[in-house]
Amino acid sequence: MEDLSAAERRSQIAQMVLETGKVQVASLVEQFQVTETSIRRDLTLLEASSRLKRIHGGAIPIPGSSRTDSFDEKKELHIKAKEQIGKVAAEMIKPKDILLLDSGTTTLQVIRHIPSDLRSSNRITLVTNSQPIAQEVLTWPSPNLTILGGLYLPDYQATVGPQTLAQLQELTADKVFLGTDGLTLGSGATTANVFMAEVDRIMVERSRHVILVTDSSKIGRVGFVPVKPVSAFHTLITDTNAPPDVIKAIRDMGVEVILV
Repeated sequence: MEDLSAAERRSQIAQMVLETGKVQVASLVEQFQVTETSIRRDLTLLEASSRLKRIHGGAIPIPGSSRTDSFDEKKELHIKAKEQIGKVAAEMIKPKDILLLDSGTTTLQVIRHIPSDLRSSNRITLVTNSQPIAQEVLTWPSPNLTILGGLYLPDYQATVGPQTLAQLQELTADKVFLGTDGLTLGSGATTANVFMAEVDRIMVERSRHVILVTDSSKIGRVGFVPVKPVSAFHTLITDTNAPPDVIKAIRDMGVEVILV
């Protein structure tokens, strides 16, 4: 197994508990090639953040819970891949573009890699429901930024709901950059939150060019709520650890795939 940070390992364990219904300490030690002490610490920390319930020798889901990583937790996962994806995605942005950006941690990296010559007023127009993206853009000189209003979701640090959707319906963008919690050939792009899925769907529909930015850990994972089928995306930007057979199938659907 590739080297993982402790945060990445805990994220995978939490996801495994949700998907399989139970994990055993011994099997986690073997899978992740770390000590039993490390795994038990992982389970303790995950239980403290209400991600699972510890039992003798392992852990099970908390009844009724489908909680996934929060925005702050996601920011620390697969950061090198996200930075590379963000850099390549930012190169697609042209002067005068109107851009929609969802609340993903990878879309935040797109913003962080936009060239300095495009950051001044009226060079590009940005529209987002993401507080971290808005905070990043507001450090630019004279940014042209629209922040979508709505109901604030702390775990996503983003706005959702009828007000957000109504504002998006009035817009037409040149490009949208979307993240995802999961991507499969059958289910397409998926997310863990119904309200976030609604926002993402409208963003896709209101954009001329739809760009999905996601690290390869999301490929093969199915989130709680479907957003759009794979065929709805014009471009997928991901890292070279993505499964080759899935990438070929996505390209066969007519989607441009860029591997970084």
